[in-house]
Amino acid sequence: MFTGIVEEIGTVEAVVRGAKSCRLTIRADKIFDDLKLGDSVAVNGVCLTAEEIRYPLFTADVMAETVRRTNIELLSPGGRVNLERAMQLNGRFGGHIVSGHIDGTGTVSSMMREDNAVWVRIAADSGLLRYIVEKGSVALDGISLTVADVEPGAFSVSVIPHTAEETTLIGKKPGDRINIECDIIGKYVEKLTKTGNDGITMELLEKYGF
Repeated sequence: MFTGIVEEIGTVEAVVRGAKSCRLTIRADKIFDDLKLGDSVAVNGVCLTAEEIRYPLFTADVMAETVRRTNIELLSPGGRVNLERAMQLNGRFGGHIVSGHIDGTGTVSSMMREDNAVWVRIAADSGLLRYIVEKGSVALDGISLTVADVEPGAFSVSVIPHTAEETTLIGKKPGDRINIECDIIGKYVEKLTKTGNDGITMELLEKYGF
């Protein structure tokens, strides 16, 4: 489990591709304070397992399902990635609950500066947008952000200077793919409130006195 507060920007050292999977080697610094074999690391928001550690490098395998759902396939040596170790329960919970399980990808469609912040607009399909709500939380490439606006086919976030400096988000260009993890609470609420194929209806609410 993660918080979406990026600890550092790492650099892709190597990508070894299989038929549908790949093996990543990442160069980093800060996360090696207590990183151990088998620990989870969010790489652009994707929860991966550190399978080999040789400071300043760690290596992780990426299965085919993860490659299909994320922008991992676009990584190449020299690319920059957001890194976060799994959260500690004795620390401050500065972002929101992030599982590292990507729901899908969107596309950066525009960036616009407004005073000290930058508005980033993300185009996404309806399957993702159903979980995106104004003033709710979303993780973009592993960065915990607040949804500032939602419109048909897209949503926007506003990025403060600190986030711009400490992550890769502002380095994106229109057309770039970005990993999206929707708020996990919304997905669970939707699942638990469904009854058969009908979901919550007025008839069901009236039956139970609402």
